[in-house]
Amino acid sequence: MLEYFPIIVAFLSLFFVWWLVSWVNKQSTGTAKMQEVALAIKEGANAFVKRQYKTIGWISLALAMALFAVYAFTGNTALGLQTAIAFILGAISSAVAGIVGMKMSTTANLRSAAASKKGFNSALQVAFRGGAITGIIVVALSLFGIAGLFLVYKYLGYEVIKIPTLIVGYGFGASLVALFAQLGGGIYTKAADVGADLVGKVEQGIPEDDPRNPAVIADLVGDNVGDCAGRGADLFESTAAENIGAMILGAALFPYFGIGGIMFPLVLRALGLVASIVGLFAVRARENENPMAALNRGYYLTLGLAIIAFFFTTKYLLGNMWFFAAGLVGIATSLAFVFITQYYTDSSHRPVRSIAEASETGPATNIISGFSVGLESTALTVLAISAALLASFYFGRLSGIPGGGLFGTAVATMGMLATAAYILAMDVFGPITDNGAGIVEMSGESEEYRDVMDKLDSAGNTTKALTKGYAIGSAALAAFLLFSAYLEEVHLTVVDLAKVEVFVGGMIGAMIVFLFSALAIRAVGRSAYYIINEVRRQFRERPGIMAGTEKPDYSKAVDITTRGALKEMILPGALAVIGPVAVGLLLRAEAEAGLLMIGTIAGVLLATVMNNSGGAWDNAKKWIEEGNMGGKGSDPHKAAVTGDTVGDPFKDTAGPSLHVLIKLLATLTLVLAPLFV
Repeated sequence: MLEYFPIIVAFLSLFFVWWLVSWVNKQSTGTAKMQEVALAIKEGANAFVKRQYKTIGWISLALAMALFAVYAFTGNTALGLQTAIAFILGAISSAVAGIVGMKMSTTANLRSAAASKKGFNSALQVAFRGGAITGIIVVALSLFGIAGLFLVYKYLGYEVIKIPTLIVGYGFGASLVALFAQLGGGIYTKAADVGADLVGKVEQGIPEDDPRNPAVIADLVGDNVGDCAGRGADLFESTAAENIGAMILGAALFPYFGIGGIMFPLVLRALGLVASIVGLFAVRARENENPMAALNRGYYLTLGLAIIAFFFTTKYLLGNMWFFAAGLVGIATSLAFVFITQYYTDSSHRPVRSIAEASETGPATNIISGFSVGLESTALTVLAISAALLASFYFGRLSGIPGGGLFGTAVATMGMLATAAYILAMDVFGPITDNGAGIVEMSGESEEYRDVMDKLDSAGNTTKALTKGYAIGSAALAAFLLFSAYLEEVHLTVVDLAKVEVFVGGMIGAMIVFLFSALAIRAVGRSAYYIINEVRRQFRERPGIMAGTEKPDYSKAVDITTRGALKEMILPGALAVIGPVAVGLLLRAEAEAGLLMIGTIAGVLLATVMNNSGGAWDNAKKWIEEGNMGGKGSDPHKAAVTGDTVGDPFKDTAGPSLHVLIKLLATLTLVLAPLFV
């Protein structure tokens, strides 16, 4: 019965998603003008995702064939076939999770905007339940795929301790799709955003989401393909990779835990899903309440239920409560990352205020101040990760079980991801409310309804920033977990950096992180170049746009941004795959371990800098726009807009893509480990 419990919960969760979809679809769609704007966003998002996943599909198929061929060449045809099939299933599941989440986001944005006419709580609930569809389906599909593969292999007669290794390909497939989904979506959304801001706000002096801006629809589309499809695929592969890595370490401790150690991460993930669903129903707000208060109530309820689930699951499956203590470390770490990110990106704290003050002397000092904030934020991030790893390893070692220290770090990672479904719901809430505010603005609704959606949009900016911080922490812990699983697979206990080939592998790992980031940021600049020229052309050749007598050509801007993003995502994605494979084949297993170790460290630090500096630049601009330091149109505001434009590809393209890159390096090395020995 234990093996069937996770897949049953995942199946029932998908039925709950169906109920949520039905509930959202029943909500009012507002006026004809609102529907017109929403339809343009939906069509643009669908067109981008269709072309993007077609490209990803061909890349995935080619890699699956390459995996099979490489294993067959080394005489392990059966393992090659199993790995390739698992890879394809992981890729398909990740794609489905991202696409469904994005489609529901472009459905909920209109209904949330229409619900603003009923009141603040109605708009909040529609937006959050729309986001919950993505959160639940991502975790449920990840659980369904891994638990399903486990049962299939068990039915085929494989030993249970060998099954986790056979499904590593599932995590690699999920990681690959996540990388391209996040990277392509991130390039698209920021190219559109930069084009809309620089020409619309700075050059023409028109507000954000002004219907006269030819790039405004492309900008709103970008919120969905970057923050919904991209982040959904990101957390899908986080949960998949963490589950598989923990199962591999649990299999190594089979003499002590039996099958309970292997099933522990899946059972816990299933109970986390249930906790998130219960927490969803606690999200209600009074009309004058801060939306974050309502969202936090649901989060803390989810967290409390997850702790209870952790206690009983540890007691009955592991029988050693030191691992419960390790799980609490992971849960505490997730809270720590929320608070750290909030401190560095919320306008009520020193870092953001210091950037706003620096804007008084121009764009250069704004950028200097913002970058220094990002660099500073690495200190608390590293201390939190280090404390989590040391404490969880210590508690695991106190269990008295050989290898318990490493398993303790795995349990901490499970604790951090226990509330992943709810966290992702909060993340997708952000682009839904952002789109909703844009729909209200572009359809000419009254100031009363705009205030409701602006209030939700402001909370959405906070939830998106918090989720990025959460994703960094989970990526770091999951990467260490997968690194430990890799060492287990290649039978290494020590990685000696004094060996020249290992040191070179580590240097290449760090280089991949920085070169990947450079390519991602450059891709935004190149794509933005085309969209900026298109917007300028439309303003120049069609003066009726600014006069309000002529409608901009939104579709042209969407098409240009789509083609630019898909073209530019290929090179950094190829680097992420080819680099580690080359090191593993040429310099072998220990050098690959060096690449993974140093690449992870460099990736976590650089992602922290980019996410937090980008978020701080954004909120410094918003704080000025609220009427501080001269408000909109002032010189500090113009400087802050420039800083925000620099930060956009940091926080929404390169930074989030690095979360995925870190885990892709780990899953790729794990799936190819037999070839590197």
